Amino acid sequence: MAKVYKKTSGNGGLSLYLGKRDYVDHVTKVDSVDGVVKLDPKGFGSRKVFVQLTCAFRYGREDLDVIGLSFRKDIWYEQIQIYPESHQPKLSIMHDTLMKKAGDHAYPFTFDIPNNLPCSVVLQPGPDDKGKACGVDFEVRTYLAMAADNPDEKIEKKDTARLIVRKIQFAPDLAGAGPRAELRKNFMMSDKPIHLEASMARDLFFHGDSIPIKIKVNNETSKTVKNIKITVDQATDIILYSADKYTKCVLNKEFSETVEANGTLEKTLCITPLLSDNKEKRGLALDGRLKDEDTNLASSTILRAGMEKDVLGIMVSYKIKIHLIVAGSGLLAGLTGSDVELELPLILMHPKPTESWRRIIK
Repeated sequence: MAKVYKKTSGNGGLSLYLGKRDYVDHVTKVDSVDGVVKLDPKGFGSRKVFVQLTCAFRYGREDLDVIGLSFRKDIWYEQIQIYPESHQPKLSIMHDTLMKKAGDHAYPFTFDIPNNLPCSVVLQPGPDDKGKACGVDFEVRTYLAMAADNPDEKIEKKDTARLIVRKIQFAPDLAGAGPRAELRKNFMMSDKPIHLEASMARDLFFHGDSIPIKIKVNNETSKTVKNIKITVDQATDIILYSADKYTKCVLNKEFSETVEANGTLEKTLCITPLLSDNKEKRGLALDGRLKDEDTNLASSTILRAGMEKDVLGIMVSYKIKIHLIVAGSGLLAGLTGSDVELELPLILMHPKPTESWRRIIK
């Protein structure tokens, strides 16, 4: 194990140990969260030690919580008591490693994350935004309390240690068939159309990959296709607290390809949507991040059969749009010119670790 993650409470009595912070959703199950808490119980009195794993959705500024407004909703949580000892998980290799690292008075715990919960997603904050970003996050927290669920008991910050973790998902082993679409468009003052066809070899691409799009244009009109523009839109559905839907363009690229009147074009054009080109866009959905580390555009949300959308919090999808910029002709050129637009779906995800996915696209 290359690294151990540790967080100690302000009173020094609780130290939380985790061997990793990324937990993979394998569709049928999710990696177990195996950890250890090291205790120094001399200042505990009659208080007990609990560990809690929470999946929550934050949809407002954290600093407003202090004035009595809560913009955080728990989607799911589970808590266990580890001292006085009551939770005794089956020890894993991870437990053995962490307990050796922690030393004496180390208490192991295990959480099983349900596979119907959302993956970690954050909305990119603006330049002046402070506090935690809006989005879905997972948090492991250990704390001192007299009882597990007593709303009248105040848990002091110094009696708490917490670590943010991520639930992530990798691309399936087999990509689906590549999408294909075609369009025939007629224009004012013209009795013949423009045919546009677009297709991709597969429906799924990895973050940072070059995405080739095969374009076919048959221009039977007297007009000229001046150039081709390709855009990629990210659609973010925030479905937990409202029916909000945001669409943001994450790529806008023009290609100097002309198709003269009665001409044809067949060409493959490549695009690569990246977060580095969208750093200033507030509200853009990103894969969950830990502290201030870099991340990437949010992975597409994959819905399983029987999965309830309401529990997902945030759903992310992508759409490619191919635009032909068409110039008119003659005295009415300004009126008879138009755009031809075609759409293709796109799935963006990470490859599995065996495919060397651990590179951050910057």
